[in-house]
Amino acid sequence: MPRVAILGSTGQLGTDLVEVLRQDSRFEVIPLGHQEADCTNAAEVRDVIARLRADHVINCAAFVRVDDCEDQPGLAFQVNAVGAFNVARACAAADACCVYISTDYVFDGIKESPYLESDTPNPINVYGASKLAGEYLVRQTVPRWLIVRVASLFGKTGARGKGGNFIETIISKAKAGDTLRVVNDIKVSPTYARDAAAVLRDLLERRARGIVHAANNGCCTWYEFAKKALELCGLAVPVEPVVSSAFPVRANRPKNSVLSTERDYPQIGSNSPTWETGLRDYLLEKNHLSVPR
Repeated sequence: MPRVAILGSTGQLGTDLVEVLRQDSRFEVIPLGHQEADCTNAAEVRDVIARLRADHVINCAAFVRVDDCEDQPGLAFQVNAVGAFNVARACAAADACCVYISTDYVFDGIKESPYLESDTPNPINVYGASKLAGEYLVRQTVPRWLIVRVASLFGKTGARGKGGNFIETIISKAKAGDTLRVVNDIKVSPTYARDAAAVLRDLLERRARGIVHAANNGCCTWYEFAKKALELCGLAVPVEPVVSSAFPVRANRPKNSVLSTERDYPQIGSNSPTWETGLRDYLLEKNHLSVPR
């Protein structure tokens, strides 16, 4: 039975990944929170991974606060790049496959169509640059590697570093009667964390290697995403579409960070659930809906 160690197991993706893999009798799951394995501590990571004798090590640990990365580039690279290198080097020593979770933000957003694995990365913010550096370090360090890029994740745990997720913020503001103004000039691939976890499970089963884009099928703007969430919840609240410059931020965001794939796996690309399906499943999981709509 393959042993799968998951760093960052208490985060948004890590939490769902632990649950999804534990429901599958083919895997033995070893969750590792920050206290058990700090990716920035090379010696600690090496010792933990050597002791576990895992077949796969999935590195979900990351510094994900995009604007804060602009102010703390050293920390961003320490976690997202050097931390990735530490994990990859420990995997190489332990003969384990290193699975690195990356991001749509490795792209600049200039392309009009969805980004594929063969497209050339060109990050326009520190977060994206630090994650791309992590990708390169993994690729050159460990013989067996898999890089999985995800996009605009939303899950029941929420992004701890971001204080929740976009959907919960929108619903809370709608119920409080706040004015809702949402960006309508940035296209994304909203991805339900549980769906991303299911893709990872499938990739592990198939011993996939290389780079894979794992996002829910389809795309929308943040405005369209908010409108759909409120519609499913039965909240008739007006939402004003605005341009991104209405909300000045420290980090540049790609105007288009939609992910698609050239890889032929059953759980990804056109075979994956749509973002609308993922959104409905999330709202059901969080008890915002009593029955499927």
